[in-house]
Amino acid sequence: MKRWLAAVVFGLTLTGIAHAAIDTYEFANDAERERFRELTKELRCPKCQNQDIADSNAPIATDLRREIFRMLGEGKDNQQILDFMVARYGDFVLYKPALTSKTAVLWFGPLALLMGGLVVIGVIVGRRRRTGPAEGPDTLSAEERQRLDTLLDKTKDD
Repeated sequence: MKRWLAAVVFGLTLTGIAHAAIDTYEFANDAERERFRELTKELRCPKCQNQDIADSNAPIATDLRREIFRMLGEGKDNQQILDFMVARYGDFVLYKPALTSKTAVLWFGPLALLMGGLVVIGVIVGRRRRTGPAEGPDTLSAEERQRLDTLLDKTKDD
């Protein structure tokens, strides 16, 4: 009985995957089909964030694909379509956003953080080299060393 119930639950789980939307569009020619593929690969799904709209099954990605198909049918060029999507969803929708004052952090932020980290590491290493070995609470005075040696010698004799 438990196996049968597990099989039913597993089967019902798979039905959600089986009903994934597959878009079928009729293109006028192969060039238009290729433009559609290029555009759907260039645009990021606003919901999935790390998937392009060509591979996403999110409802918003389906709507964006339908909108691209509509605009292609109206004769708009790729730049007009991309401009429309950016105006509606912001620069985030592009996998490769243009270099502007708003997106400069996206382009140069990781490099700046890496360079800053290297500078900090360089400063720390430089200071340690100049000061020599650390004199801290773990360093013993001459009197403490002599007492420690005496104690260690006693334990060896026992």
